[in-house]
Amino acid sequence: MSAAGRHICILTVTVCVGAAVAVADNVDSTPQQVFDSMRGGFQPAKAKGVHARYQWDLGGPKGGQWWIEVNDGTYKMGKGKIPDPNVTFIATDKDWVAICHDQLSGTWAYLTGRLKVRGDQGIARKLGEMFP
Repeated sequence: MSAAGRHICILTVTVCVGAAVAVADNVDSTPQQVFDSMRGGFQPAKAKGVHARYQWDLGGPKGGQWWIEVNDGTYKMGKGKIPDPNVTFIATDKDWVAICHDQLSGTWAYLTGRLKVRGDQGIARKLGEMFP
């Protein structure tokens, strides 16, 4: 795995760890609950000077599209597609929730193609700092 790939896997686990704790390790949680729990962890100081758009494309019955736009210390989050994302994460709803609950290794998911990350690797890594 490339260095960028390793960083993405670490990022994925980092971003999801805070979300997983917030939804109390409920294996039946949904991607929406994971994203909702991320809201409370945003670190505005870590987002100063950052201008980035993140997209999630999650398949499956509870899947869908979510996005986060960071703009110099602030963020917006929503459901749907954001134009021109800098980074896109692609997985199934169950795999994303399992990664966020540390029931599926982000590294393993990435290596086996269950998690795909497309776009700017540096901006992808920054997400874990802003939403620990």
